[in-house]
Amino acid sequence: MLKKIKSKLLRYIVILSLVVLVGTTLFVLSVRFGAWGKLPNKAALSNFQYQRASEVYTADGVLIGKYYLFDRQPIPFEKIPEHLLEALVAIEDERFYEHSGVDYPSLFRVGLKTVLLQDQSSGGGSTLTQQLAKNLYPRRERNKTNIAVDKVKEMFIASRLEDIYSKEEILTHYLNTVSFGDNTFGIESTSLKFFGKRAEELSLEQAAEQPS
Repeated sequence: MLKKIKSKLLRYIVILSLVVLVGTTLFVLSVRFGAWGKLPNKAALSNFQYQRASEVYTADGVLIGKYYLFDRQPIPFEKIPEHLLEALVAIEDERFYEHSGVDYPSLFRVGLKTVLLQDQSSGGGSTLTQQLAKNLYPRRERNKTNIAVDKVKEMFIASRLEDIYSKEEILTHYLNTVSFGDNTFGIESTSLKFFGKRAEELSLEQAAEQPS
């Protein structure tokens, strides 16, 4: 009798696992092929433009005002302090230089903690490249279905971004697009607002204080 129960239970587990696997695969494919909205292609991702603030300077080069819808002042990679990049990668995405847009071990770990252990503080498992995808294409809806769709979209976009850009370029785009609140975007505008200095002038301590 016990053997029969075990056999039935095993059969149910196998069937349930197959249903979940097939359902997940179909869902991912439906996102990939545009059933939930078209994904940006590589051409679109190669040519995005920053919305930036217009700056007004005095004759001797002092910034006296800005006009903007989005307070953003993009800077090149060379203007970003090395210690800021190291801190960002260490905190946000320690395997950044190893993955190709999606950190599957981290995603699997977060999934297990969230689903099995109900640990809501385990994070989202998103890489910096996925976060860049979210910066470029912000989420509109907050219900569970749309969040799941957005997560999968961000994975596909992240993989395409990794095909187009170098790791240095991805870090630069991320730091130029990330929101720091109060309509402030990018590390340069944030540094000027909170510290009164350019990003390249930030000390190690100030760089560590930057919101992420």
